[in-house]
Amino acid sequence: VKANSLMAPLLVVGLALCLSGTWAVDKGNFKTCEQSAFCKRQRALKPGESPYRALLETMELTNTRLTLQLINDNNKVRLLLELYRLQGNITRVKINELKPLKPRYEVPDVLIREPTTEPLSVLSQDENGVVLSLGVESQRVIISARPFRLDIMEGSDVLMSLNSRGLLAFEHLRMQEEKVEDGMWEETFKSHTDSKPNGPSAVSLDFSLPGVEHVYGIPEHADTLRLKTTDNGDPYRLYNLDVFQYELYNPMALYGSVPVMVAHSAQRTTGIFWLNAAETWVDISSNTAGKTVFGKMLDYVQGSSETPQTDVRWISESGIIDVFIMLGPTPKDVFSQYASLTGTQSFPPLASLGYHQCRWNYNDQEDVKSVDAGFDEHDIPYDFIWLDIEHTDGKRYFTWDPHKFATPKEMLQGLMDKKRKMVAIVDPHIKVDSNYKIHNEIRTLGFYVKNKDGGDYEGWCWPGSASYPDFTRADMRAWWASMFAYDQYEGTMENLYTWNDMNEPSVFNGPEVTMHKDAMHGSWEHRDIHNLYGLYVQMATAEGLIQRSGGVERPFVLTRAFFAGSQRIGAVWTGDNAAEWDHLKISIPMCLSMGLVGISFCGADIGGFFKSPSTELLVRWYQAGAYQPFYRAHAHLDTPRREPWLFGPENTALIREAVRQRYTFLPYWYQLFYRAHVTGEPVMRPLWVEYPQDLATFALEDEYLIGRDLLVHPVVEEGARGVTAYLPGKDEVWFDVHTFQKHNGAQNLYIPVTMSSIPVFQRGGSIIPRKLRVRRSSTCMEHDPYTLYVALNLQRTADGELYIDDGHTFNYEKKEFIYRKLTFANKVLSSVNLAPDAKFTTDSWIERIIVLGASKPSKVTLKTADGQEKQLEFDFDASMSVLTVRKPGMNAGADWTVTFQ
Repeated sequence: VKANSLMAPLLVVGLALCLSGTWAVDKGNFKTCEQSAFCKRQRALKPGESPYRALLETMELTNTRLTLQLINDNNKVRLLLELYRLQGNITRVKINELKPLKPRYEVPDVLIREPTTEPLSVLSQDENGVVLSLGVESQRVIISARPFRLDIMEGSDVLMSLNSRGLLAFEHLRMQEEKVEDGMWEETFKSHTDSKPNGPSAVSLDFSLPGVEHVYGIPEHADTLRLKTTDNGDPYRLYNLDVFQYELYNPMALYGSVPVMVAHSAQRTTGIFWLNAAETWVDISSNTAGKTVFGKMLDYVQGSSETPQTDVRWISESGIIDVFIMLGPTPKDVFSQYASLTGTQSFPPLASLGYHQCRWNYNDQEDVKSVDAGFDEHDIPYDFIWLDIEHTDGKRYFTWDPHKFATPKEMLQGLMDKKRKMVAIVDPHIKVDSNYKIHNEIRTLGFYVKNKDGGDYEGWCWPGSASYPDFTRADMRAWWASMFAYDQYEGTMENLYTWNDMNEPSVFNGPEVTMHKDAMHGSWEHRDIHNLYGLYVQMATAEGLIQRSGGVERPFVLTRAFFAGSQRIGAVWTGDNAAEWDHLKISIPMCLSMGLVGISFCGADIGGFFKSPSTELLVRWYQAGAYQPFYRAHAHLDTPRREPWLFGPENTALIREAVRQRYTFLPYWYQLFYRAHVTGEPVMRPLWVEYPQDLATFALEDEYLIGRDLLVHPVVEEGARGVTAYLPGKDEVWFDVHTFQKHNGAQNLYIPVTMSSIPVFQRGGSIIPRKLRVRRSSTCMEHDPYTLYVALNLQRTADGELYIDDGHTFNYEKKEFIYRKLTFANKVLSSVNLAPDAKFTTDSWIERIIVLGASKPSKVTLKTADGQEKQLEFDFDASMSVLTVRKPGMNAGADWTVTFQ
């Protein structure tokens, strides 16, 4: 929630949360597990005897699917288990009621297609269970009958067990005659009563992970990268909420939910994708938690045979159990397995990887013009300027304030003339006002979410009384998309993009600041679909931006709420953070967690949204943000202005340098986003992704890799004089990108820092293309030349990639791009075409080659594809072993070799 000083008189109702003067979340507004009836009920179940057994005589096996009935011996209700082996080493387990009173919700629109199945076969069977082959190596599934349990094995190793602790629970739909326990048919939280016409319908299942001590994922939480055990507190909660002033190091729910957990050990990486959009709680326990290092050493010395194990339990309020077990075995296998189910990161327009300037709010067109001019005056590049809710006519989205933004096209044209762009906010709460076209049409079409009595659902949000479009409806989404057409959304042009905020959805006077669970989306309750709502809003908005261009232009849409699959649509940010050092620190694990579950395009508000940063904090945040995927400054309405030049010339220079560094690396960022789009690999990644056997990396969260080849350890401590960075890899060498100093891997390196320091290292054995002529915006740099940074490791070949396309259309899908492999081996640097069937031309050329860790050649010779040869000029700095080859001049899209003799 943006603190609503403007609207306080309007919104006294239920708005104490926003008006508290303290800078901390009012936890009383949000449920604990104990206050959530289904979580409390489920958590009261103790591990041990499961009432469920498998009725083996009901087993049916077709080529692609096994079905089997389970019976709960306590109440005789039968469930149907379905087991699938999916392509790419994934096992899918579905459990539903055999004969539910009415259908239970199954999440649509998240899987990109019905997954491809592969044959299952029975290896053996007796009265105690059945053993099935999973085809891959020696992988098999063992289903034990009494009690029901499912184990996935490879050789003699158990990879994962389901219901081994007997916590499978499936609350069947029933008539209300049965005895009523508290919270089963309705529950009250604060002043809100949640009617539950379908009664209790929670589902739960436990998973055991032998050999695993580290689990990650299930964003969004303001917590450590490595997930903590929850035995002595609340489980991690997945329930999209507008949490005002969120607290750090806490399992409370935040704006988005991705129900995916990644488990990693030195032996293997696996993943669990729990496809359920209802409120979900995740409990984590471990048999090594709480053991001191001494205790672990004692185990080792005494030869304890106890393997470490992590146990995870998922509890959802409604729906069915539909879980995908991704069996790795490597981190990158898990990323591609998950991408095969829910898709990869959308490929963003190149400009959106530049710098974004935002605040709540730029006052008027004159303000926008002067801020834009300020960037030119201070020689700081930027690509997007943003407008928050005050740009509209009275919080009516798709409109402009007639006084402050009277000629929006003139404003947008002024930006376009400088090759810059704008983002304007469009939120999903619609002002109930009969003079407002958008409201009238949605109401007439019957597209609003309904309350439990069948009328249009109304709640309070920024405009006052608001209704909420039912984005779960395809026809509603199509209508919404049509509203972005240039003739509908007046005053817009092709350089205006969109921001969806408050789409959890945020309802100021609703339970937990969101929508009542008994609101209706067609025949489904809001409780079934809650975590999907934000995904659908962003999906419809992005579709609108694509359609307005006739399907030509890639959209850019930032969302606050998200779910599994949101990566296919656009960018996310970590919401309303604060100008505090700990908030700067937490931005790293928060974005790393998102990347592990597919969402690479992540960032945090530079400088912090609430409060005012000290100058030192602001500078450090600009430096850290320059090396995170989404780079946007944003600030609250009540904070003093903080454009980058308002803190004195020294600080302006420091911020300018950080932003300019970002721009020099844009070719690398763009190529990594292309790879993420193709493979599902995260752009910003924890070190263990590349060094999966290095235990020292498993809990690191103050440094990270961008792609495989850049290691970043931002300065996030106040008054820091130095940082200690861990450089991984015993055979690696790492070069400081600023000084070119070389360091060996597998060491903790102390780095003295000043206010201008951003510790970043390039891996020896890599080639990174950069553009060193920084201009006003990324679009202005389109035809500029490249400098290739070749970092050598004498143990191996150095390689890298260069990807070029037009930067903004979908033409890359028609093979209109350049994709080249750069290799340095045996003293020859070469560029080869990775996509011979692709066609694209570029004016960009190679203006410089910088070789780090080089020895001095006697001559350097360029040979082009047409066989021409020429000698190249070079300088050699013997003290740093840096070789600079000047003006080789070949086209960036051509084949060539440079030989160092």
